[in-house]
Amino acid sequence: MSKAKVVLSEKYLLTALDRVAKNALGYAVLYINISKLKPKNRHPEFVKIIAMLFESIIGAAKGSMYILSNGDIAILSKNITPSEIDEAVKKLRAGLAADPVLSHDSRDFALVYSFPRDFFSFYGKIEKMVQENKEAETEELPVKEPIEAEDMDKIISTLDDIDMAELVKRQSVMRVHNNEFTDLMQEFFVAVKDLSRYFGDNKDLVANRWLFQYLTQVLDKKTLAAFASAEITEWPEKISLNLNLSSVFSKEFVEFAKNFLKPAQQIIVEVQMMDILNNLNLYHEVKDILHKGGHKLLIDSLSPASLSMLNLDKLAPDMIKIFWEPLLVYDTDNQSLKNAVEYMKSENVILAKCDGSEAMRWGLSYGLNTFQGPYIDEIEIALIRRQCPNAKICGSLDCIKRRRLLQGMFRDECPHKDILEKIL
Repeated sequence: MSKAKVVLSEKYLLTALDRVAKNALGYAVLYINISKLKPKNRHPEFVKIIAMLFESIIGAAKGSMYILSNGDIAILSKNITPSEIDEAVKKLRAGLAADPVLSHDSRDFALVYSFPRDFFSFYGKIEKMVQENKEAETEELPVKEPIEAEDMDKIISTLDDIDMAELVKRQSVMRVHNNEFTDLMQEFFVAVKDLSRYFGDNKDLVANRWLFQYLTQVLDKKTLAAFASAEITEWPEKISLNLNLSSVFSKEFVEFAKNFLKPAQQIIVEVQMMDILNNLNLYHEVKDILHKGGHKLLIDSLSPASLSMLNLDKLAPDMIKIFWEPLLVYDTDNQSLKNAVEYMKSENVILAKCDGSEAMRWGLSYGLNTFQGPYIDEIEIALIRRQCPNAKICGSLDCIKRRRLLQGMFRDECPHKDILEKIL
C-alpha cells in the first residue's frame, strides 16, 4: 500500500503552483474565505459542506482543492467562471442559515486569482502562509487508490453478479415512551465497507466524489430491486431508504412504491445535505412527489453543530437524523438543537449511531425520544429474545446479525425466524 505525506495543504498548493508557473495561462485559483465567516459557521461540518459544494463546480475541469491551515479553501483549476461561483454561493444562501458574508456580494466570500496576471501576488500569499507554519509536523498515513472512470465498467459488471439482497441490511429506529420501546421504522441500506470487499482492500470507493455519486445511483436501483427476493415475511409499516434525490424518479422506485408496498406502508427517503444543496429545486420537487404518495423525506447525517447552519424553515423536511458522537456528552446547552427539536417536534428528530446508554440519556435531556444505533439494536433484540425458546442457546450478537440480514445461510440458521423478524 502506498504512503502519502500528510502535510499542510499550503505546501501542496505551492508545489502545484510551481508546476503551472511556466504555462499559467488559463489557470486560476478560486479562494474561499472561510475565515471571514462567523465563528459558528467555521465549524468543520460547515467547512466540509462548503468544500463539497464548490468541489462540484470544478469536477469537469479536474481541478485540485486545498483546505488551508486557517480554514480557507483554495481551488486550482482552469476555466473558473464568475457565474459558477455565484451559483455555488446562491445554493449556500438558499439552504443554509444567513451569514453576513453570504448575504452580500459573493466576491467578499469567494475570490478569483486569474493567472498569469495574479500569479505572483497569490504565490506570495501562500508562500507567507507556509513560512508561518514551518514548525508543523508531518506523519505518514496509508492511502487507498481512488476509483477511476476506467474502473466503472468493471465495478458495474461486478454489481450485476452480486446478489444484492445478501448485502442489504436493516436497522430499526425505536421510540421510547414511559420506558417502553416500539419500532418506529426500519432503515434498509448497503454499507460501503461490505461493498468494498468485492473490489479489493486498496480501492477507495468514496474518494472520487463524482464517480461515487454515479455508483450510488446504480446501487439505489439494485437495492430497490433486491426487495423482491428478500426472505422476510414481517415488514415494518415504515421503510426507510438511503437514496439520491434523482433515484425517486427511477422505474425501480416507482415499481417498489406501487407493487411492493402494502396500502398501510410508508417510505421514508433519507437524503444527504450535499445532494440537497446541489439540487435544491429537485429537492422540493421530490418532497412534493413523496407527499402525494403518502411518504416522507428525511435529511440524514447531521450533527448538532451543523443545525445552526440549516435553514429548516426553507427546507421544511419531514424528519431529520442527527449522528451521536461521544464528545457530545459535554454539549449540554445547544440552543440550535433545542430550536430544531421545537421546530421539527421531538418525534421527527432521530438520534442515530447511539452506542451506549450515555447517548440515549443525552438525547432524552434534549427532549428526544427516537433513537437508532448499536445500543438500540441490543435493547430491541433483548426484548425479542424474551419470546424465543432458543434464547439460552443462541448468543444475542448472533441474533442481532441475523435480524439485520434479508436472506442468506447465516440467517437461515435461526430456527425461529418468525420471532427474529418481530416488529415491536
